[in-house]
Amino acid sequence: MGLQEFWAGLLRPHGPERVREVEGDVPGAPDQSPAELKRYARFTRFALAAAGEALADAALLPGAAPGGPVPGIDASRAGVYIGNGSGGTAERAAQDIAFHERGRRGVSPLTVPKAMPNAASAAVSIRWGLRGPCETVSTACASGTHSLAGAALAIASGRIDIAVAGGAEASLTGASIAAYDNMRALSMSGVSRPFDRDRDGFVLSEGAGVLVLESAEHAAARGARAYAELAGAASNSDAHHMTAPRPGGTGAQDCMRLALEDAGLVPEDVVHINAHGTSTRFNDAAEAHAVSALFGGRPAVTSIKGVTGHSLGAAGAIEAVASALSYAHRTLPPTNGTENVDPDLDIDVVLEPRPWEPGPSLSNSFGFGGHNGSVVLLPA
Repeated sequence: MGLQEFWAGLLRPHGPERVREVEGDVPGAPDQSPAELKRYARFTRFALAAAGEALADAALLPGAAPGGPVPGIDASRAGVYIGNGSGGTAERAAQDIAFHERGRRGVSPLTVPKAMPNAASAAVSIRWGLRGPCETVSTACASGTHSLAGAALAIASGRIDIAVAGGAEASLTGASIAAYDNMRALSMSGVSRPFDRDRDGFVLSEGAGVLVLESAEHAAARGARAYAELAGAASNSDAHHMTAPRPGGTGAQDCMRLALEDAGLVPEDVVHINAHGTSTRFNDAAEAHAVSALFGGRPAVTSIKGVTGHSLGAAGAIEAVASALSYAHRTLPPTNGTENVDPDLDIDVVLEPRPWEPGPSLSNSFGFGGHNGSVVLLPA
């Protein structure tokens, strides 16, 4: 929880676990009572906690006990874009059991507002009185990245000045874990090792990442500190298969190229790629081939999933936070878990913390269904 612990965690190896859960109770927004928190699903609590951290770090919350509304901004021009892949999975599962055991009267009236996928966006909007667009993107593992892109587009169009954007996921039910296991998607060794020759699947996880995005003019007017500039974004579809990437990563390659065009850059400008890097054989190969074809061997490539595992709809937002922090710390985090880069993949995988001169960076997310998303970040 929090930027300092998150960054420290990216720099140290983690033990073998096929599933990584957030330890202890999820606090929700900083000043919410236990009674209030009972009204929210686990993924919504994640979103509220991360949004509270982001707003506080952006100097948009007063005092030591943050709460809404956010002072000093036009709430009608402040949006919320929180993506997720599954909504309240655990809450729906629990109420299905309640229905079968106790009948209709045993089902909680809070089931729908807790389980609906847009609950996280709605809760953040309500908590801090943000009255601009409040939207939920659900594009599997690309949800967080697509949410950031949607928020940036709304700001660039002049519709809003500022947005709270990211992703949240909490889908670690027994059935969900078993489903990924039966698909042979999960690592049998319990080690996430992106781009490694011995990679054998991903480690399933949960969590949230939220960023505050705002126009340069709005940020300057209030004297805000900026970690990075979101300079471009793109989204497209493989239109190929429900779970497998298009061979050769051609869809991912087109997505990255379109994001660069949106940012007014060329491939030679890019010095770092924050990869989707799930540690699955076909997805890692497709992304690596796409990177190699578009950029050659130039950019440094990292995947933080060796530490965080794969948090599905939250992953892209969490990884964008890592990219922003790599600018602040002038260090690229390592691809933990990876020891022997697959010789068939012609990319420069960062295996140890690497000092760098921050420059243009891409952050990628690719989801089941063929959803591709890329955002371009620049030093602020």
